[in-house]
Amino acid sequence: MRRRILLIVLGLLAVAVAGAGWYYKHEKRTRRVYGSSTQEFVTTDAPEDRKPPPKRVVNREPWPIYGYDATRSHASPYAHRPPYRRLWTVRLGNHLEFPPVVAYRRLFVSQAHARFFAIEARTGRVIWQKHFLDSCSAASPAVGHGVVYQPYLPRPCNYGDRSKRGFIVAMRVRGGKQLWRFRVSSESSPLLIGRTLYFGAWDHKLYALDVRTRKVRWTFAADAELNSSPAYSSGTIYIGSDGGTLFAVNSKTGRLRWSAHSFSRFGRREYFYATPTVAYGRVYVGNTDGTMYAYGATTGHLLWAQPAGTYVYTAAAVWRRRLFVGSYDGNVYAFDAATGRRRWTYSAPGSIHGAPTVMAGLVYFSTCGRCGSHGSRYAKQGPRLTFALDARTGKRVWTFGDGHYSPIIADGDRVYLTGHTREYGLVPVKESKKHAAREKHRRAARSRRSS
Repeated sequence: MRRRILLIVLGLLAVAVAGAGWYYKHEKRTRRVYGSSTQEFVTTDAPEDRKPPPKRVVNREPWPIYGYDATRSHASPYAHRPPYRRLWTVRLGNHLEFPPVVAYRRLFVSQAHARFFAIEARTGRVIWQKHFLDSCSAASPAVGHGVVYQPYLPRPCNYGDRSKRGFIVAMRVRGGKQLWRFRVSSESSPLLIGRTLYFGAWDHKLYALDVRTRKVRWTFAADAELNSSPAYSSGTIYIGSDGGTLFAVNSKTGRLRWSAHSFSRFGRREYFYATPTVAYGRVYVGNTDGTMYAYGATTGHLLWAQPAGTYVYTAAAVWRRRLFVGSYDGNVYAFDAATGRRRWTYSAPGSIHGAPTVMAGLVYFSTCGRCGSHGSRYAKQGPRLTFALDARTGKRVWTFGDGHYSPIIADGDRVYLTGHTREYGLVPVKESKKHAAREKHRRAARSRRSS
């Protein structure tokens, strides 16, 4: 009898071990979902085909928010190509996790320890600066209507104190006069649509703030912190949460349109830190589980999902039916935006944390040095550099000896490269003679006015 009981116990134990092994293998498997160019794929909704903004707007606000436009396409409409000549360098005193914006012939950038700079785009001269004590910055500003908006967090800067509150500050573009502060802890790069500022926050809420009255139009309560940044298209705000949920919210009312989720592993989901990118009638967003997801913009249906290394913190850039994203495994991945099939992979010398930028057929990205060195999965360690790859083939075209997070932005005259602690103003070598002639003409005009 005892022997029979022992055999039954051993049998049950063997079944339990086999079941646990199957469950572990099932949860650790690489998950792939392939898409279709006929299902919720809108070919007319492409960044390169969108109607450009009026010339007066381009001249006044050539790159007013993180990701260039409200869809966060990270696709530059300007046509600069390397090689470049350096015009100026500005040391900003601490590392730069997010890139600047360009408006009113100035760059606006905040370094990690809350020093905010307004830099003359042509010369690199610091026009004005602010220092917000006991604060940290982990977002790009937004500019519009002569005002710049920047979020700040409470210290410590490696992981802010959740018992304290940060703020969003509004400052005049000219002179930097502080207009107001809104008390909230946000590391979400704000999105300005008309006179409404949208941003996520540590309190799990998505905010729609009237920048004229400083009154909250509405809030939407998510399932976790919203450290991603919002994207906008066709009356809908899209934002991902630390709970692994992507939300689509009516931009006027704050009502939920739909929600979707990342894959669950061992009963938990990893978080969406990356900003969503909206194009082709879809929402593309990477998750720290190392997967790139594509959802229907109107339905929230999962259209494809593909592995992209170990951790994906970078927002995606889109261009000509291709999707570009970097990973902590040191690879840049190019996916077919319709099907999710991989077009090419480029192996970089280090992990990639910041979003790439596409400009004139080239993909720019930076390597992060030691990003991910304390993670539970592999993160490639290497130098901090900036690269440009051919967007069609993945072949390296150009390298710059500084970088860290986000690579470049641009306007009609120059390229602005973000290094580890420095900002650079660059001009294509073929345009250097034209630039020198313009500078000579400006100096002559100033001389005539002063005489």
